[in-house]
Amino acid sequence: MIAEIVYIVNILMSGRFIVLEGPDGSGTTRHTEFLAENLRSAGLPVLVTKEPTDGQLGQTIRSLLQKEGSMAPETLQLLFCADRAEHVANVILPALEQGTTVISDRYTLSTLVYGAAMGVDDKWLEQVNNHFPKPDVTLVTLPPFEVCKERLGSRSYKDAFETELLQKRIYEGYRSREDTNTVFIDTSANKELVAQHVFDVVKERLSLPVLHEHHS
Repeated sequence: MIAEIVYIVNILMSGRFIVLEGPDGSGTTRHTEFLAENLRSAGLPVLVTKEPTDGQLGQTIRSLLQKEGSMAPETLQLLFCADRAEHVANVILPALEQGTTVISDRYTLSTLVYGAAMGVDDKWLEQVNNHFPKPDVTLVTLPPFEVCKERLGSRSYKDAFETELLQKRIYEGYRSREDTNTVFIDTSANKELVAQHVFDVVKERLSLPVLHEHHS
């Protein structure tokens, strides 16, 4: 019993870093929120964050994305990385050090996939992002491409990434990722069922000390 208590205390004192990734329209934001709700209901302290951030660099990036072709793709991805450096130093690491579970809606994989889809060199992108802390688990939300396309079609706001050809490249970029810490989630099913599946995957992958069950 004492060993179990010590184990749970140690887990709670060392924050976990979870990232949700995926093409536009795949449900990263929705399932980030569902997962945070489930983990909080299970008794864990949770911080939800996102990239690009709401900071000055993140706001600059959003503005630039509304002006297609206004910047070289390499420059744009370096801006994402600069925003990420601030994000890691000021938000992610301090929360992890306090034992908080951090869930980020997008992170380094977005830069690798979106940048490559825009013709930026893969190796260079990897080198620029290698020094950032690695997530404990990355969940790639990946319904069929037609589902993403349909969801994007219903949006009133579109940015420079939301052309069909580029979205197809981005989709294939995510689908081709192979990493032991990456789990693919089909988000085309009932959203509550998908949310429960995401929660179950996270519990199993991170051996989280769930204090009581919660179903969305």
